[in-house]
Amino acid sequence: MVIFSVYVVNKAGGLIYQYDNYVPRTEVEKTFSYPLDLVLKHHDEKVVVSFGQRDGIKVGHVVLSINGVDVLGKNTADGKDILEYLKDPGNYPVSIRFGRARLSSNEKLMLASMFHSLFAIGSQLSPEVGSSGIEMLETDVFKLHCFQTLTGIKFIVLADPRQSGIDALLKKIYEIYSDFALKNPFYSLEMPIRCELFDQNLKSSLEVAEKAGNFGAGS
Repeated sequence: MVIFSVYVVNKAGGLIYQYDNYVPRTEVEKTFSYPLDLVLKHHDEKVVVSFGQRDGIKVGHVVLSINGVDVLGKNTADGKDILEYLKDPGNYPVSIRFGRARLSSNEKLMLASMFHSLFAIGSQLSPEVGSSGIEMLETDVFKLHCFQTLTGIKFIVLADPRQSGIDALLKKIYEIYSDFALKNPFYSLEMPIRCELFDQNLKSSLEVAEKAGNFGAGS
């Protein structure tokens, strides 16, 4: 079983902690001859495949490297525009590595804020007073689990749909937060969590949960 990532969101909707425990590798590298038989375009400072799925390369994948060297957004490592570079027959054959776009820190902050708003909407749409808000969202490849404390802090775990024991894991993460963040004299409420003991205990708990397939009481 796999636990993908952990997010902690404060009561104002700000992301105060994020940890990627496992990032699936969905990268494909292929050598191309001229002309390139994929259609690429600029999008959000990246170069994205817009047409021509093949050999594991999918629409929406971004260019990650050219000839083994990581790109810098929409430019090559030496500052050339990738689309212009790929128009030049003299640059072929060329090896291009494609993959899913990696979320930037700003994108993670934005998504945490959006989930905070969705959580509030879920509570307001409830036909009954005192709704807990969104506790789980499910897709075909992962489940998002959320536990909100009485003070409004949200602990969010993204995990494999088959992973069990997430409710207990969320409460364990809350205990770790209480013991190693709140009791830290240098930590300020609602601010980003930067505590080595918090990191270590969180990682240890995730490892136990993954190996067991669940996270039972007393773990």
